[in-house]
Parts: sequence; structure tokens; C-alpha cells
Amino acid sequence: MDEGERLGRLGRREQDILALERRGFAGPGAKERAIREELGLVPVRYYQLLNALIDDERALACDPVTVNRLRRVREGRRGER
Repeated sequence: MDEGERLGRLGRREQDILALERRGFAGPGAKERAIREELGLVPVRYYQLLNALIDDERALACDPVTVNRLRRVREGRRGER
């Protein structure tokens, strides 16, 4: 845990995940490629971290527009099941 996390702020990896979610991706596979190359994560792990992150109030405070959009998308997908 770094100093920012102890103070209630998001860590670098969490900030990087939110930054990646703010971007648009041109074609199929582009986002997965960015996840691997820029964050050094496999997509499955990335989505696990993202799912936990959008429930984190620190993420909501840091980037409310992105987090609320992701929450709406997730709830919509849950409604489809």
C-alpha cells in the first residue's frame, strides 16, 4: 500500500485503469491490447480489478463521470441476464 492509498486516494494502478476506461478504442482487440501493453495485465484480471474499483468510493470521488457510467453499464448487463 502506498502513501496515497493510506490517505484514502487511489493508487497508480487504479488511476491507470480509470484513465484507460475514459478512452475510446478503434477496433476489436484494441482495448485488450492496451490492457496488456500499457498495464501489464491479462484482460480477465483487468476486468476483475475494474469491477471492484467501480464499487470503491475513492474511485467515485476521483472520477464520478466514468465510475457512474461504468456502474450504469454493469447494471444494464445484469438486467439482461
